[in-house]
Amino acid sequence: MFSSQSRQCYNKAMRIAVIGLGLIGGSIGLALKQANWREAEIVGYVRRQEAGSLALKLGAVNKVESDIRETVKGADIVIIATPVLTIKDIFSQIASDLSINSIVTDTASTKLQVMRWAKEVLPQGISFIGGHPMAGKETSGIRAAKADLFHNCTYCLTPAPQAKPTAVQTVTDMVKKLGAVPLNISASEHDNLVAGISHLPLLLSAALVSVTTRNPSWQRMARLAASGYRDVTRLASGNPEVNAHICLSNPDAIISWIDIFIEELQRLRRLVADENSEIEKILALACEARQKWLEGRS
Repeated sequence: MFSSQSRQCYNKAMRIAVIGLGLIGGSIGLALKQANWREAEIVGYVRRQEAGSLALKLGAVNKVESDIRETVKGADIVIIATPVLTIKDIFSQIASDLSINSIVTDTASTKLQVMRWAKEVLPQGISFIGGHPMAGKETSGIRAAKADLFHNCTYCLTPAPQAKPTAVQTVTDMVKKLGAVPLNISASEHDNLVAGISHLPLLLSAALVSVTTRNPSWQRMARLAASGYRDVTRLASGNPEVNAHICLSNPDAIISWIDIFIEELQRLRRLVADENSEIEKILALACEARQKWLEGRS
């Protein structure tokens, strides 16, 4: 089931295939090329010629391919940086062309589904290591890519049980070379935690935009909206396809966090409705908790 092309990837120049040259895939290519990590040749898969030309011009890849199977042939590492619900189909397309020592990883924001698909579709012997860089921007596409996008960010890794230790170490080294901080975590814990600190905020941001812009007074309201509105609604500017895939691939955890948030919002509603001064204490505790988090980040 493997192609005849196989190479040891630890003591010679590597071939890295990047499927998906958007913000994340493009930034990975830029960072690895800038660092000249293991003298890697970076090959990008593109569906549109103009995207490939731009990736080459920006220096995100050494070459581009329009055939996904050709992209991964002979690759030591395959990085899939596409919306999460496309990954199973990509696994199916590339499975027969992976080399016996290939390492496959991804960058999707949810991990349980991806880990199941990897086990189901990828050939035995392939080392799959799920990945998720906790970094991004509200803008998307290769034009938004930056070599320093991952600097000091946490990069979650969820190695499959059958992943070779040397493969896990290789991906860990790659993540460090991106400037990120690797964190091994189980897929289930990852999906629950990021549902609270990433997926819930995304939906809150979108909901706020929806309820305000649909209001009959929005035209006048828009003239008053300033930095507070801008900051809280930033995530609504993200790629709709990517964000929809996130929601559809992690429903249980997201629903659980939405329910918890609704309970808290109802508590605040009661305090406001009752004109209860206790709300100041709640706001002070939230202020203190956020400040403590910010100090910990620095």
